[in-house]
Amino acid sequence: MKKKRMAAAALLAACFLTGCKAGPQSADSMDHKEISEELVWESSMELRYATEFQVDTYEGGYELLTIVQDGRYLVVPEGKEAPADLSEDIVVLKQPIEHIYLVASAVMDMFVSLDALDQVGFSGLKADSWYIDGAREAMEQGEILYAGNYSAPDYEQIVSKGCGLAVENTMIYHTPEVKEQLEKLNVPVLVDYSSYESNPLGRTEWVRLYGILVGKEEEAKKAFEEEVRAFEAIEQEEKTGSTVAFFYISTNGEVNVRRSSDYLPKMIGMAGGSYVFDHLGDGEDTASSNVTMQMEEFYTAAKDADYIIYNSTTTEELTSMEDLLEKSGLLEKFQAVQEGRVYCTTKNLYQSSMELGTIISDMHKMLTGEDDMTYLYRLE
Repeated sequence: MKKKRMAAAALLAACFLTGCKAGPQSADSMDHKEISEELVWESSMELRYATEFQVDTYEGGYELLTIVQDGRYLVVPEGKEAPADLSEDIVVLKQPIEHIYLVASAVMDMFVSLDALDQVGFSGLKADSWYIDGAREAMEQGEILYAGNYSAPDYEQIVSKGCGLAVENTMIYHTPEVKEQLEKLNVPVLVDYSSYESNPLGRTEWVRLYGILVGKEEEAKKAFEEEVRAFEAIEQEEKTGSTVAFFYISTNGEVNVRRSSDYLPKMIGMAGGSYVFDHLGDGEDTASSNVTMQMEEFYTAAKDADYIIYNSTTTEELTSMEDLLEKSGLLEKFQAVQEGRVYCTTKNLYQSSMELGTIISDMHKMLTGEDDMTYLYRLE
């Protein structure tokens, strides 16, 4: 406490002399950073888009990861020890963090971009469910093992290999007993909240958090900046004014669309288009990004859309316009169908979390009549 009072007094004195305003390093805001008498805070990571995590760096290479809706994790450099006076709510992660059990599928692309697959020991998906080449090949070669999904992990296998961390998505909270059991077995659990980022590039910026975990902070910063540049290349372009519908049709004939606050509609806007459901789901208290409606309701709202994109990530990739029209004869009346402006996503769209800038660029190419797209293709 004496240390804290002295630090606060020094800061207040400096502000009195220089006339500085209370800001990120005011006495009040410093409290959460002083997590131990043994650690001296140095700096906080400047994040451009992400709001769901924070990073604080301490002398000696210690880094505190705070996931806003989850908890705090202290990353301890190899060869060093965690302070003895840490709060019980802070999870200690000692580097190197090896044999990671990766359940959050959106995170795998980040590990690939960091060339850190060698630190992943287990997957929550089987090899044939991965559309990321590096992940699928590593599993086929036995370098990454399938260890069960989020609700039914293979505890024995995970523990026997010395799993240093389980990275889960928020589905784990549907089976809290699994999280509790992993922690009882001394497997720390980190829940990924990248999907809660309001800005699409905020999702990609989570690569900087994972870069810290695997000891590749500079590589992570570089990978993120590359995606930012891909977006900035089209940010200067004028808006096209074209409207876009993004959807898929379930086996029972219902239409699944994205809530207007979801990242995909926002990417359409960033690409220069306008999502047809501009206020869909506003004000609803739900974490779901999807809205289901009947075909007739979808037709009324989207029949005049300039472009339609069929989302094949949860169904199958379409090979022709005939494939699309087989799902509903009503689609033939859509303006985009009649004028040949129908596109389909590739299966790897959702897993490609490090390619959001490229996906936005693809959407822009669609809106401007260009070809050579990676994640979209035109239906003929």
